[in-house]
Amino acid sequence: MDQTNARLYLCTDARKDRGDFADFIDAAFAGGVDIIQLRDKNIDAAEELEYLEILRTVADRYARLWAVNDRADIASLAGAPVFHVGQTDLPLASARSLLGAAALIGLSTHTTEQVDAALTTDVLDYFCVGPVWATPTKPGRAAVGTHLLSYAAARSASAHSTRPWFAIGGVDLGNIDQVVDAGATRVVVVRAITEASDPTDAAQRLLARLPALG
Repeated sequence: MDQTNARLYLCTDARKDRGDFADFIDAAFAGGVDIIQLRDKNIDAAEELEYLEILRTVADRYARLWAVNDRADIASLAGAPVFHVGQTDLPLASARSLLGAAALIGLSTHTTEQVDAALTTDVLDYFCVGPVWATPTKPGRAAVGTHLLSYAAARSASAHSTRPWFAIGGVDLGNIDQVVDAGATRVVVVRAITEASDPTDAAQRLLARLPALG
């Protein structure tokens, strides 16, 4: 598995309130999730490393990818194959210098200018476009709407770029068709799977709505 054939990317917290992290990520991978990112601001570094070891074990069983958010030091210590940053986090060149050539590095984009930069930089492996809709996981972040997805799709096509990009922000079964109609072929989700009673089924349903790559 690499980022070029990944379509469904899941972000989840450590689920400490439910105590089912291992079972949950197993169910999500079983449903076809390609990448799982642990994103939890309420755990310390030592706890995060413990949860990442669980994530690594389950991901390896399914031959899937797993990701660390924001903290390049933790990504390095955990040996994470994927590292994701925001526009105001660690600069991409610094992340690459720390993590080396093997790591896949992703970036969040929110404007046309940021999309253009993401398509042209040599440091980046993938990027996310959004938030398409307002989401509680990013309070205060204005929604960009589907027009930025259309822009990203058009710019990517005109540049003949093969760099993967994902729509992110409030994407679920109720609106994923709008995302696809706007030109996205890959999505990042949170609540669409984390709040599902059956994570495996939820992942399968989302994947069924996404176009095949290639």
